[in-house]
Amino acid sequence: MPMNKKLVSEIAFTILMMAAATGISFCFFYLGNKNVANIAIVYTLALILTALYTSGYLFGIIASLFCVIAVNYFFSYPYFRINFSLSGYPVTFIGMLAISLITSTTTTALKRQRQAIAEREKELAEADKEKLRANLLRAVSHDLRTPLTGIIGSSSSYLENYPELSEEDRTELVTNIKEDSQWLLNMVENLLTVTRIKANDADKVKKTPEVVEEVVSEAILRLRKRLPDIKIRVNMPNDFLMLSMDPTLIEQVLINLMENACVHSGSSEPIDLIISETPDHISFTVRDYGRGISEKQLPYIFEGQQTMSESADGHKGIGIGLSICKTIIQAHDGKITASNLSRGAEFTFTLPKEKEDHDNA
Repeated sequence: MPMNKKLVSEIAFTILMMAAATGISFCFFYLGNKNVANIAIVYTLALILTALYTSGYLFGIIASLFCVIAVNYFFSYPYFRINFSLSGYPVTFIGMLAISLITSTTTTALKRQRQAIAEREKELAEADKEKLRANLLRAVSHDLRTPLTGIIGSSSSYLENYPELSEEDRTELVTNIKEDSQWLLNMVENLLTVTRIKANDADKVKKTPEVVEEVVSEAILRLRKRLPDIKIRVNMPNDFLMLSMDPTLIEQVLINLMENACVHSGSSEPIDLIISETPDHISFTVRDYGRGISEKQLPYIFEGQQTMSESADGHKGIGIGLSICKTIIQAHDGKITASNLSRGAEFTFTLPKEKEDHDNA
């Protein structure tokens, strides 16, 4: 049914283009411009439009034949009669037909090439999505197993050895269960965050103009409910900053980066959150003053790949959190990077300004 509808649409469009070209040519011809070359240009334009709109070569070839015959029948002496006996006309006829056919086939070939390029780009995008899914799945399978194993082990020890355990041992086991449960909850929140990102490439996230200061404040408030003792220094311009974003997703990115800096840096110094503005984008930098990132892990830091189940600091690895940060920032058409400093590490992501952001500024 869809094929029949498309076929009827292409036939109607071809007839409309040929009729329009003929009508315009008549207007030219009978208003005094009897130059056949000008009329041929009108038909050639209609032919190109037909080849662009229709699929395959058939409609272009049929339109080419019609254009040549129409010029001969309507606009060549003797009028309203096909006559190939005029001196030199057979060569003109063959030349016009060749030009029409070449134009039609070239236009159709270019359209097919453009479609092939679009398909190739779509395949590459799908391949990137599959790679990202695989990395996330690998991170999930690893990071979910670790806290679940800890919860099961601690609860089993608590239940099986309750009479022999001291009050201090019981408290330690319950504390371990709480920490593993909190870690598991954080990962589930990250996974739920990703579901907000749409699959449609043209509209990956629903962006609205947001006040940057409010988004940052909300992220810090949410993080302090989880880590009450965290120390954060915020450095941002005094100017009023507006940026189009999905605020919930960007808050999650900030929370992930600041939590990682607090938990994995091994430093008690405050974390720096630095926000800066350029004409084209706004950048967010989370900087700590701890041990930095393992050089072995740095190239894969956003891919969810880990070389060991526990970080060097004894805490569970950062795993899925940074993979999701990368997914969110890419969905906003931004970039995220990680690097080591002389002391500590920093993560920076940039979000591009859009037209409404410049207008609001």
